[in-house]
Parts: sequence; structure tokens; C-alpha cells
Amino acid sequence: MSRKRHKPEEIVTKLRQVEVLTAQGRTVAEAIRSIGVTEVTFYRWRQEYGGLKGDQVKRLKELEAENVRLRRAVADLTVEKLILREAASGNF
Repeated sequence: MSRKRHKPEEIVTKLRQVEVLTAQGRTVAEAIRSIGVTEVTFYRWRQEYGGLKGDQVKRLKELEAENVRLRRAVADLTVEKLILREAASGNF
């Protein structure tokens, strides 16, 4: 069986579907099966996206991507700083 990558908006929609189905009287296991994911995936999604709405998820992903970009920039600048410090001290 091939793996499918779900977009964050789809994940939030599927989490809402499970909430609706459980409110209608289905068990959690039945509701999870009906959206087509495993229980492990559902609980992992719920932990990550539990109380978020669609637009909040989109913003979260944008912020995470920006955070990764900024961390790389800081790492690059730190390496450059160390190289310059070593060159200035005459140890090259």
C-alpha cells in the first residue's frame, strides 16, 4: 500500500470528521477507520494539530519553514564568525 502525504488542511478536516462521527455515536476506532488512516496516525495528528483551524495550520507551517531558514542563516553566520576570529588571531 502506498503512502499518501496529507496536507495540513486535509488533516484538520479529517480530525473534524472524526469528532463529528464520535458525536453521532460511533466509536473512535470506527470513526478513524472511516477516514482511512491508522489509529497511530490519528493520534499523532491530533497531538500536532488538535486545537487548530485551517488557517492556523497554514500559518504554523509557514512559521516552521521560516524558523528552519533562520536557523540555517544563524549557523552559517556562526561558522563565518569563527573563521574570521581564527584568521584575525593569526592561527591560519
